[in-house]
Amino acid sequence: MGEQVIIAIGREYGSGGHEIGERIAKELGIHFYDRSMLDEIAKDKDIEIEYLEKYDEKPRKLFGSRRVGAYTNSIEEIIAEMQFEYIRDKADEGESFVIVGRCAESVLEGHKNLISIFVTGHRDARIKRIMNKYHLNEQDAVVKIKRHDKHRKQYHNRHANGKWGDSRLYDLCISSSDLGVEKTVNVVEFFIKERLGEN
Repeated sequence: MGEQVIIAIGREYGSGGHEIGERIAKELGIHFYDRSMLDEIAKDKDIEIEYLEKYDEKPRKLFGSRRVGAYTNSIEEIIAEMQFEYIRDKADEGESFVIVGRCAESVLEGHKNLISIFVTGHRDARIKRIMNKYHLNEQDAVVKIKRHDKHRKQYHNRHANGKWGDSRLYDLCISSSDLGVEKTVNVVEFFIKERLGEN
């Protein structure tokens, strides 16, 4: 792609949002960022990667965490800020990329050609996807989905300018259950190209 484009993808757990983001990045020939950015951050900051992964996209623990002005002792918030800084730098350098999570639609608000998408899915389809992916029974899959969505919601609402999943925050909200992952990718790509005036 010639002009910079940044695709920020929020997603419900089990919706296939991560896979959709990967496919879009591959189709458009641009970088894909998810928790793998922690590898570069860990190397740059000389921190053990396992330490960063433990607190990735987790809400801060209220007990024992404090903020004074711009400073905090919350590990969760420090790691979140590291990732926000990382994607801001990539955007400011003019790189085109797809970013999953990390409140990117809010962190990068105001960047030209930022396109924000929220991927949702029907409850039954999400449960089935998690059951198949992790070889879980239905009850365990439901618990896993509720836990991950709760953490994502708390994390997002702490750091972003609006509520997680609120359609007003995104350029496009789409259910992957209605079309399946492949056709959802096609629809999202069509939307992106229309927004960029490439069709």
